[in-house]
Amino acid sequence: MAFFGPPIRVALIGIGLMSLTGCQDAFEFDFRSLGAGFSTSGQAQVADRPDADNRGVISYPSYQVAVAREGDTLRDISARVGLSPTELSRFNGLPEDVPLRAGELIALPSRVEEPSPATGSVTTGPMLTSDIDISDIAGNAIDQAEAQGRGRAPLAPEPVRHKVARGETAYSISRRYDVPVSSLAEWNGIGSDFAIREGQFLLIPPTVVPAKDPGVSEPGSGSASPKPPSSQDPLPDETATLDKPEETPDSPDLATDRTSASDTGKLALPVVGKIIRGYSKGKNDGIDIAADAGTPVKSAGNGTVAAITRDTDQIPILVIRHPNNLLTVYAGVDIIRVSKGQTVKRGQTVGEVRKGTPSFLHFEVREGFESVDPNEYLQ
Repeated sequence: MAFFGPPIRVALIGIGLMSLTGCQDAFEFDFRSLGAGFSTSGQAQVADRPDADNRGVISYPSYQVAVAREGDTLRDISARVGLSPTELSRFNGLPEDVPLRAGELIALPSRVEEPSPATGSVTTGPMLTSDIDISDIAGNAIDQAEAQGRGRAPLAPEPVRHKVARGETAYSISRRYDVPVSSLAEWNGIGSDFAIREGQFLLIPPTVVPAKDPGVSEPGSGSASPKPPSSQDPLPDETATLDKPEETPDSPDLATDRTSASDTGKLALPVVGKIIRGYSKGKNDGIDIAADAGTPVKSAGNGTVAAITRDTDQIPILVIRHPNNLLTVYAGVDIIRVSKGQTVKRGQTVGEVRKGTPSFLHFEVREGFESVDPNEYLQ
């Protein structure tokens, strides 16, 4: 498969480190939008998750969820909300005695008593929902404050409730609903292993439209016409010299020739070659390094093979976990010479560059959820 044309269309698009537990691979990736990357581009902002009552219940008109505490099991939650642990287990596809993460959401199969001051809530009843934007919220702040003072629930958008299907990852779900994957994780208490499971219910963080900047004109409204020249105004002095504009510095050359791998950086370059596409947050979450097919791919540092998987076009992907929650990702590899769970050393050959038009290695560095510029680690 040719990975890019004009312009270059290669990206890991961000790492889908959220996978279904119980699957053969610990990580899965979503390559369905090559080169585009994930970005909400500032057009919308994700709302905060509402506070739960003392039982952990968040109540919407269409459904309710319970927020788990550290070490909770479904039996603990069932005791607090008054539902059968068997019901919770069947509805959420979880054993009754499995420890839950702090902040993890458990869908309630039937409604329980609405939040109220008696359950530790400052308001009464489910969230009041409406399709509103931030400017509406600001304009109605006084009305909302009065409503809360009378014990009514605050106004908030109702999130979509999504049931995870086989093969879905948190990253693919975030792309489907166009929300940041980090927000999806925060809303649903997804743990540091980034795992979701088949049958799990996730709340999709609702977005609100930011208020318009009064200093920005509407598209098509144009700008003020400049003042036309007048015969009463003197002409500029012909001898006057115009200020020389400052020179714009040249753009950095992305086609840097990495003729040798540095031994002084925190990580080593996995292959030696020209960087044909540089790092750009949300557009290309790594660097693309030109290399001949069959070139050995080296581990950038000491670590453990966390995943060996494939994208939707069956292009192999290798993920290595390093200390301090650091991950390196190698896409466009072939003839992988390591196995999942294997300990690897810096500079150890882990595979070969896959044949392509052209052939290259896509390399990412991840600090937990977030991609970072690999060059910061390769200096």
